[in-house]
Amino acid sequence: MIEFVTIGVYGWDADHFFGALVDAHVDTLCDTRRRRGVRGAEYAFANSKRLQERLAELNIRYIHRIDLAPSDELRGEQAQADKETHTARRKRTQLSAQFIKGYEESVLADFDAAQFVADLQPAHVVALLCVEREPTACHRSLLADHLHKTLGVPVHHLTP
Repeated sequence: MIEFVTIGVYGWDADHFFGALVDAHVDTLCDTRRRRGVRGAEYAFANSKRLQERLAELNIRYIHRIDLAPSDELRGEQAQADKETHTARRKRTQLSAQFIKGYEESVLADFDAAQFVADLQPAHVVALLCVEREPTACHRSLLADHLHKTLGVPVHHLTP
């Protein structure tokens, strides 16, 4: 049976980030980011090229699924909600109701979870990657919840 973990970039250093993936027995990392770069030298390890190189060294397969990333418009709506609540993006702990509804309608409504899992084969433990520290502040938790509800697959959230 396939299992899923989620992981963000913020709050980790490179050694602990990759160590967490290894400790969780991740064999496939599914990058769900639209933009595969992260600002700040401390997070350079998560920029696409460096990330893929390190994962290859660890024998972890890399897959980019831009179709699972929120649209720029939806990200903008979340940014506006953060602004209205005076919440810095890296300090956000929850997604807005508007974002959740928008992600469910624009991504998850037509998402074929069974086909997604089939496409990941022969994976055993898949990490769903984005940037936010808190899973509840990121679309990866919505995707993970959907996978759990529709397929009954186990999901664990890796946090720093």
